[in-house]
Amino acid sequence: MRIGELSRRTGVPTRLLRYYEEQDLLHPERAQNGYRDYGDSAVQDVQQIRGLLDSGLTTEMIRTILPYLSGPEEILLPSVCLTPETAALLSGHIDRIQSRIDCLARNRDRLRAYLAAVSGTSAVFER
Repeated sequence: MRIGELSRRTGVPTRLLRYYEEQDLLHPERAQNGYRDYGDSAVQDVQQIRGLLDSGLTTEMIRTILPYLSGPEEILLPSVCLTPETAALLSGHIDRIQSRIDCLARNRDRLRAYLAAVSGTSAVFER
């Protein structure tokens, strides 16, 4: 499929798809006319890249672990391929994600408490 079709199927702008290629995250074939030609697996690859970017990983980190991803829910990284540097990067990222989760949970609980406290006086905040 061409880049426009991949963009439509993933919702990712063609500009970002080209950027992923520049960052060595996507590897399309080239047709004789020079157009990019993506296989069907590129849809899942782009979804995987987007998910990892959304979780806060850098393209450098993604480039390191992407060859070992088998799907959106599973990472198969043989232990011989996990360098101490990569392990430290991933561990630090996990800690940052957990901190964000904890902060979001605290804010959620505070907002719920606030809504419960004011729900008897104002219907504006009710859903």
